[in-house]
Amino acid sequence: MIEKKIIDERFDVIKDTIPYGQYDAVATQIAADRPSQAQINARWNENQQRMLDSGEKEHADPLDGSLRGEIPSLHIPTLNWDLSDSSATSALITVFFLALVLASVGLIESLMTLSLIDEITQTKGRSNKEAIAQGSGNMLSGFFGGMCGCAMIGQSMICLNSGGRGRMSGISTALFMMVFILFFPSMVEMIPVASLIGVMFMVVIATFEWTSLRLFGKVHKSEIFIIICVSTMTVLFDLAIAVSIGVILSALVYAWNSAKHITVRVDEDEKGKTYHLVGNLFFGSITDFKAKFNPSQDPNCVAIDFLDARLFDQSAIEAVQGISEKYKKLGKTVYLRNLNNESAQLLRKANDIVEVNIQSTLVA
Repeated sequence: MIEKKIIDERFDVIKDTIPYGQYDAVATQIAADRPSQAQINARWNENQQRMLDSGEKEHADPLDGSLRGEIPSLHIPTLNWDLSDSSATSALITVFFLALVLASVGLIESLMTLSLIDEITQTKGRSNKEAIAQGSGNMLSGFFGGMCGCAMIGQSMICLNSGGRGRMSGISTALFMMVFILFFPSMVEMIPVASLIGVMFMVVIATFEWTSLRLFGKVHKSEIFIIICVSTMTVLFDLAIAVSIGVILSALVYAWNSAKHITVRVDEDEKGKTYHLVGNLFFGSITDFKAKFNPSQDPNCVAIDFLDARLFDQSAIEAVQGISEKYKKLGKTVYLRNLNNESAQLLRKANDIVEVNIQSTLVA
């Protein structure tokens, strides 16, 4: 990282003087001129001294690439809560959004890991307990200068493939990692990085749901599209963005499909005409809903039966109100029958802006 920073600084000094079209060539040439070890050591010592002077560290660390660590000490962060100070406000906003993103990513990956482990071990985990324990541990870790963490699919798969099935597998992993970093870092440093890469490749191969590839051509194209998008977003960005996009796409697909599955069956007798509605009435289906009615040709008494239907949002309420107004202008009356409790409650809450005749409701 120090080497990269030195190279970046060299490029920043001359980047404004580089002729157009020669950026790549000059950047490649500067990157090829690697800093010497003496320059790297000097920058490291400069950074260590700066942290000592600011109180971030109590003693300087050597530049030896060692994994050696130490027991952390309690540290209560100092935050400026003066909202009249623009810099303090900006810092608080930055901390808040970073915490929100990290908490979202941590919860998503932890719950996905829990679901995967439950499927493999044929058990049932408690997601609420997992989320509370994770959040409590992360908050406590922050007071000791630690980084937040979450359940990891890769590490969990390694434990499972090694025979670990109970809680002690995770506890043992944490304890052994702490012991090695504190007392035996040289043993960890002996492990070739290439072997760790191989282990992670095997974890990825074992974790990926290869059976999902068999779905291609057998399920709806929208489902295949969502799978490809989420997988691509996970690789290009991160898990939080991928899951968010997947949820949005799934919601849009569901809304589209639900909008196409609203039907109306019409019964007519001497008492009037009844429209039996089947489906979910919401913003995506109100156009088809309105097209089912013909106020000018209907009798004076019309009923809409919601036995197999449900109102979901404000657009549905306005659609019902619009139908009622059309019949009212022609001197005809519309009654709503068999509304479930949720739909009736929606209409009652909108009583100030909606005028409809509720004839009967269902009792749950």
